[in-house]
Amino acid sequence: MSDSAAVLTYVLDASAVIAFVRDEPGAAVVRQALDQRCVISSVNLTEVLTKLQDKGATPEQAEHAMGVLGLETADFGAQAARASAWLRGATRSQGLSLGDRACLALAKAHNAPVLTADRPWLLLNAALGLDIRCIRPEIH
Repeated sequence: MSDSAAVLTYVLDASAVIAFVRDEPGAAVVRQALDQRCVISSVNLTEVLTKLQDKGATPEQAEHAMGVLGLETADFGAQAARASAWLRGATRSQGLSLGDRACLALAKAHNAPVLTADRPWLLLNAALGLDIRCIRPEIH
């Protein structure tokens, strides 16, 4: 088996990246995943850069934070747009946004686990046939 075949790909939701950058609960889970191949949708990249800017980062600081992560960015083209749209019916009950569905569509395309800080997504595992993992510990 080649080295590249042994590398697991993770798809990161914007919430997981923000948790890592801001050292919030769940950051350690993302840190471990970064040892593998990690992909983010360009839609989710927009979300992350916007949130960092909203929290006071300059565009240069936000770009630097993303560059340090070394994430691969998947363009959001026509195929991804369609796949995200077709997820609407299955995700409507959870109120998922376009960004959320872009992340899930990317995970489906890569047959890869999703890392998110959004615990309600776990209710979609079976319905979508995905491996959705919440980075934050369950609070009792």
